[in-house]
Amino acid sequence: MSDTYKGYKGEALDTLKNFDAPVWSDVEIVADNGNYKGIILPRSENADSLHVVIKLKSGYNIGVAASSIKAINTFGHKEAHYKIPEKEFPYDPKKPNVKLLGTGGTIASRLDYRTGAVIPAFSPGELYGSVPELADICNLDTEKLYGVFSENMAPEQWIGTAEAIGREIKKGVQGIVIGHGTDTMHHTAAILSFMVQNSPVPIVMVGSQRSSDRPSSDAALNLMHSVKTAAESDIAETMVCMFGPTSDAYGLLHRGTRVRKMHSSYRSTFRTIGDIPIAKVSRTEITPLRQDYKRRRSDTDVIINTAFDERVSIVYYYPNMKADIIDSLIDNGYKGIVIAGTGLGHVNKPLYPALKRAREKGVAVYMTVQTLWGYVQMYVYDTGRDMMDLGVVPMANMLPEVAYVKLGWALGQTHDLEEVRKIMYTPIAGEITEREPSNGYLIFQGGLPEVEEFISKYRK
Repeated sequence: MSDTYKGYKGEALDTLKNFDAPVWSDVEIVADNGNYKGIILPRSENADSLHVVIKLKSGYNIGVAASSIKAINTFGHKEAHYKIPEKEFPYDPKKPNVKLLGTGGTIASRLDYRTGAVIPAFSPGELYGSVPELADICNLDTEKLYGVFSENMAPEQWIGTAEAIGREIKKGVQGIVIGHGTDTMHHTAAILSFMVQNSPVPIVMVGSQRSSDRPSSDAALNLMHSVKTAAESDIAETMVCMFGPTSDAYGLLHRGTRVRKMHSSYRSTFRTIGDIPIAKVSRTEITPLRQDYKRRRSDTDVIINTAFDERVSIVYYYPNMKADIIDSLIDNGYKGIVIAGTGLGHVNKPLYPALKRAREKGVAVYMTVQTLWGYVQMYVYDTGRDMMDLGVVPMANMLPEVAYVKLGWALGQTHDLEEVRKIMYTPIAGEITEREPSNGYLIFQGGLPEVEEFISKYRK
């Protein structure tokens, strides 16, 4: 019975039994709000008991409330096996060699309907079977470093990834791609920008917002763009490569210290903040948008510095925050605190005693702005100057997450607060810019006539 109605239970199971519609049946469901044609899919073992899930002919999956189903008409049985095709990746001595390091992010995948989990394709053969265009670009080799969700990426994984990058560069690889979950990709891109310096080759982080079993998946195109960048680009920096616009017109290459995930589900979720991207990339060309990037070299020299002190926290200031938030970090032995302050870099006065105590205990405290765009300007108001007197250090226009990982990296080098300050203020990978470009701050405020008129010219 469990094989016939895989994962279904309760009301949904009773509905399928009542209409004799087992899993993988090709059906038309007649429901209160309309008719739906598709294939009945298995449910995850942890799924609810209230919905019947079908895959529509469009490729999308929908859930139909069992209580709304009036009839299920069955036309046949079409069990699907979502096995990724695998072919031997062809080797061409004339093409560059690219290494793909996996940390757990989904690039090409299939869906395991028993558990609801996405199973990634990762071997060269699997990737070639899923995205054969890769063979036109390079010789691809892969190595699975980790298999974790991006929220579980931490200093252990950052250090291991940096060390793996160093090994591959020493072997003479022409470019490196890092498969990574999108949620914390900007944290990893930032820390790798500090841990891996003077790279002679491109280091390209890539992921996908939507898994490969979905028609709107960005996985294949992101992978092609990132591999092309690693193989052919002369940009020897740590970058994030993801969709540029919401369409598939091109991807953008974002500097690892200026990029941030800005939308939970858009394919164009990654944006360069307070600056402009390094380049555009399509399947046919790479178009630089600026010229101040580090160039590819033919040597294998690279600096790997993975020292990192984990006793660092980031605090997002909010109205009525109490001093015990800061005090608890001090009491628990934290050595660095990054504050994402309001406006030009402010917190309320009740926090001042805790900030003073942090200075007395030798805790490094740095101020960033939660607006993301703009600079900390603590000289403008008395409150800002008061906080600097308490030891809080303004961090220019460094993004809060970037300041967090750089402070951990700086404290890994030294606990001397003056030396830490020098490290924090010394630009390494574009984390601080002299000014923001006039066209760097762009937000299309929907609903305004002039904005709608402008967008309509480019909407596809």
